[in-house]
Amino acid sequence: MGGSRETRAVIGTRRLKEAMDRPTNLRIITVANQKGGVGKTTTTVNLAAALSMGGLRILVIDLDPQGNASTAFGSERRENPGIYEVLLGEKTMAECVQRVKGFPSLECIYSNTALAQAEIELVPMVAREMRLKEAIEEFIAVRAAESFDYIFIDCPPSLGLLTINALTAAKEMLVPIQCEYYALEGLSQLLKIFELVKKRLNPELKLSTFVLTMFDGRTRLANDVADEIRKHYPDELIDIPIPRAVRVSEAPGFNQTVMTYDASSPGAIAYMLVARELAKRAKAFDSNVVSINYKREGEIA
Repeated sequence: MGGSRETRAVIGTRRLKEAMDRPTNLRIITVANQKGGVGKTTTTVNLAAALSMGGLRILVIDLDPQGNASTAFGSERRENPGIYEVLLGEKTMAECVQRVKGFPSLECIYSNTALAQAEIELVPMVAREMRLKEAIEEFIAVRAAESFDYIFIDCPPSLGLLTINALTAAKEMLVPIQCEYYALEGLSQLLKIFELVKKRLNPELKLSTFVLTMFDGRTRLANDVADEIRKHYPDELIDIPIPRAVRVSEAPGFNQTVMTYDASSPGAIAYMLVARELAKRAKAFDSNVVSINYKREGEIA
C-alpha cells in the first residue's frame, strides 16, 4: 500500500554494488528546456541521485524559482539562504551548500522563494550573465580538497537570465525531450540561445545529451518523437527512454527522488541506466571521441 510520508522516510545511505565510471575532469551540466512539464527537474534529481549512488561526488544547483529539485531532495525550509543570495553576491556557495540525506556524496544549493525576483534584480548588474559561473569557480577553488565529479544545474522553464547564467557556467547542455505532442516545439529557440551563449559567452559549451522522458511505447506519437530525435541527434541521444511512471511522479510528494522512493520501479531502473550511460560517455568527451556505442543493458544493485 501507499503508506504515510513518515513510513517512507529515507533510512540509511544508498549505494550501488558496482561503481560508475568517474570522469577525468569535472562535468558541469545544465539541464534546460524552456517548455514546462517535460521532466527536466525529475531528470536532474534522479540522474544526480543515481550517480551519487554509483560512488561519484555530485552537486545540484536548483536554479528554478519553483524549487522542485529542492523539494525532491527533502528541503522544506525555503526561507533559508540559497542560490538567490549567491547570485546577488550576499552569500557564497560554500555558505549555502547542504548535504542531501540518504546519499553518500550528494550536495545541493537550494532554491528559495526570493529567487523569483532574481531575473529583475540581475538586469542592472555588471557581468550579469557571469554571476553563476564566477560563484561556481570560487566554490570549486574553496573545495579543491574534495572535488566534485558532476555539477548539475536545474533551470527554470524559460530562456531568461537564470537559464543564460546556467549555460554560461556549464560545459554541457542536457535536454530532456517529452515524448508527447508539441515535444519538439520550441527546441529550435532553445538551440538558438545555446548557439548565442556559445558564441558570445561560453565557447566551450557543448550540446552533449538528449534524454527521452514520459515515454509510452504503446503510442505511435511517442515512437514518432523518439524517431525524430534519433534521426537528428544520433550521437547526443542516450537511447534509453524514461517511461511515464506513477512512482516517478509520486516521489517528490514524499520529498524524495524515485531512487529512494521505489528503486525497483521501471522509472528508477530507467534513470539508473541513463545515469550509467552518461557516466560511460565521460571518457569519450575527455578524449574528444565523437562516435559512442550505446547499450540498453545495465546492472542495478
